[in-house]
Amino acid sequence: MTTESAATAAVSNEALSVRTAALAGKYMTFKLSKEEYALEILKVREIIGLMDITRVPKAAGFIRGVINLRGKVIPVVDLRLKFGMERVDATDQTVIIVVQYAAHGQDLTMGILVDEVVEVLDIQAAQIEPPPNFGTAAVDTEFILGVGKADKRVIFLLDIGKVLTEADVAGMQSL
Repeated sequence: MTTESAATAAVSNEALSVRTAALAGKYMTFKLSKEEYALEILKVREIIGLMDITRVPKAAGFIRGVINLRGKVIPVVDLRLKFGMERVDATDQTVIIVVQYAAHGQDLTMGILVDEVVEVLDIQAAQIEPPPNFGTAAVDTEFILGVGKADKRVIFLLDIGKVLTEADVAGMQSL
């Protein structure tokens, strides 16, 4: 390895360390099928039990509809469908996580339908690796902040603001 390539590798490793250090913190973990995901706890407003969701005509398939939460109508996204998983019947563990975040220059509040909430977990920088690189495969991982490791579990840390595209957000704003 040349001195120049060693220096470049050192800068890349340092940038990676800074990035994973910035990701360290508290996350709410939840499951979709057997996979575990996590959201930054500061983006989570509340967890509510499954309630009646009113379907919106011509909405994208992953948008389950809207709910009336204390007088405010908020859209509900089925993360299973957004991530290309099969739709399943709700169980007594199925919940809606109400999140609030800024995306594409707008403040958004929405519900995300998940199979079950697992726990609030403090994930340290040393437990976080960068998102997997799939090379030239057509796999969009832009919404994955990193991969957390806790015990023997692998947890995908999600950037909820990037899970939905600008077109998705625009579609939800019209609901």
